[in-house]
Amino acid sequence: MTAELRLCETDFIEEGEALRVELEGHAPFAVYHDGETFYVSDDLCSHGAASLADGMLSDGRIECPWHSGSFCLKTGAALTFPATEPIRVYPATVRDGWVFIEKPEAG
Repeated sequence: MTAELRLCETDFIEEGEALRVELEGHAPFAVYHDGETFYVSDDLCSHGAASLADGMLSDGRIECPWHSGSFCLKTGAALTFPATEPIRVYPATVRDGWVFIEKPEAG
């Protein structure tokens, strides 16, 4: 059985918003509610270490609040300069009103 992390209740995040989630022993995560879908990534931008949960969310992408670089929520790919390095994303599962991801391996 794969170990999971329970991140947050779905009701905590309005559609079009994001939430920073801090769990002991893990770097912070950002949970995004885009349309009918929830996405999860590492919270820090790969360009400037800003919290992506504070960024602008639209059409499957998150824009960094510091320098406007953006990333694909599905793949983590950097989409606009100055971001050039991807962010780590995690497949999210919604169950019983909670957002889960598989427990990431250290790395």
